[in-house]
Amino acid sequence: MPRKIVIFDTTLRDGEQSPGASMNLSEKLALARQLAALNVDVIEAGFPFSSPLDFESVSTIAKEVEGPVICGLARTIEKDIDACYEAVKHAPRHRIHTFVGTSPLHLEKKLRKSPSEVLDMAVAAVKFARERCDDVEFSAEDAMRTELAYLRDVVEAVIEAGATTVNIPDTVGYTVPWVMEETIRYLFDNVPNIKQTVISVHCHDDLGLSVANSLAAVRAGAGQVECTVNGIGERAGNASLEEIVMALRTRADVFGCTTGVQTTQIVKTSRMVSSFTGFPVQPNKAIVGANAFRHEAGIHQHGVLMDRQTYEIMEPKDVGWSDSVLTLGPRSGKHGVRHRLEDLGYKVSDEQLEEIYKRFIEMADRKKQIYDEDLELIMREATATVPQVWTLVSLQTTSGDSTMPTATVKLQKEGEVLQDAACGNGPVDAAFRAIDRITGMTLVLEDYSLRSVTQGKDAVGEATLHVRRGEDETVGRAADTDVVKASALAYLNAVNRLLVRDMQD
Repeated sequence: MPRKIVIFDTTLRDGEQSPGASMNLSEKLALARQLAALNVDVIEAGFPFSSPLDFESVSTIAKEVEGPVICGLARTIEKDIDACYEAVKHAPRHRIHTFVGTSPLHLEKKLRKSPSEVLDMAVAAVKFARERCDDVEFSAEDAMRTELAYLRDVVEAVIEAGATTVNIPDTVGYTVPWVMEETIRYLFDNVPNIKQTVISVHCHDDLGLSVANSLAAVRAGAGQVECTVNGIGERAGNASLEEIVMALRTRADVFGCTTGVQTTQIVKTSRMVSSFTGFPVQPNKAIVGANAFRHEAGIHQHGVLMDRQTYEIMEPKDVGWSDSVLTLGPRSGKHGVRHRLEDLGYKVSDEQLEEIYKRFIEMADRKKQIYDEDLELIMREATATVPQVWTLVSLQTTSGDSTMPTATVKLQKEGEVLQDAACGNGPVDAAFRAIDRITGMTLVLEDYSLRSVTQGKDAVGEATLHVRRGEDETVGRAADTDVVKASALAYLNAVNRLLVRDMQD
């Protein structure tokens, strides 16, 4: 029988730590439900002690998402561990994940403690967590820059204290595959009680080696891999879930391992993460990139037509790719929309369907034919709502070779309608400036992108932008057949996110 590898998804915790990638509660809950549909084994839902909002999101996910183990992160501090337990305890299966740095650099510069003091901290934290929870994970932060003999002692001690999973993180993406494999093998050979726990790895991608390092650890005996959808995370990101899962599946002959992941949900999950975080997936990204299964060279096209295996090592449908299907039009009714959403794997309430159908008709009147991707976009926008402090009433722009680009914007707030106009470097810039004038907010635009959701001249354009106000960053997203309007709506979405955050603080 193949060995089962536990897939520990940390998209909602480490992934969300990517600058500008923050998600609101409804988005986190929607993503957690999709991760459950993907059938990951563990969802690390957040860091409960870090903020009231993080506590609320972890607690809500623990109450409402069924299937995976729901995990929270905590430092080796009792109040962190208590907060973590209070947040995750609502899930039928829950885990406390506690960590402390073990490398000489962390001991000297960050913790300013001796190796024996840190070892005692690790043991005490695991024991404290086990008094509250049967499933406790310990991470030796910066393990791959930790002296092997000391790492061995820490691993042995936390297992003795009750850790059911011990994680060996490459926190800064420093190691290389053969060193990772040697390290895991060393632990299996030198930690006498190691069979009482699951050995895990958590690899960062600073040198582009996170997936290779994770797979090397699996070869050496690791039973859990910590990863994120699309590989998002701190700095250069984490090991990519889709690459780990499909490497183990495609090369089962080499690894002799399997996972429980429902691979046909991979593309849908990737799109959801990209939409919620505002981080587009590069076209040449393995598994989920737009070009992952496309062939342009004539010799490749000929080979694929004769037999797909000549140039493809996976079936596109196995990871959730399908051709864009023309499904619905202006005369389609609610039942047709609901049926197609169910075919795509989405379940919506009657209340949500009302809003989805309203948006569907508005788009169908302009676009005539609605693709699956359009429908998924409508569904996400309708069910992942940001409270509308300001709403767009109307937008008019003028631009041209010999005309100063201008925008006239009319916004509504609490029943009051305000209007203003501004000039800019183009119609989009002018619209942003007009919104600033009305709302009284001045935001720094860090990044801005437009993408076509489907093919054709009437394709919906999705605008994604990252904005900053002082130290506060957020993402705005919106879609429309008019890309200038989509951009203005995305900017207004970012404004509303910041204003809602202010109210919550």
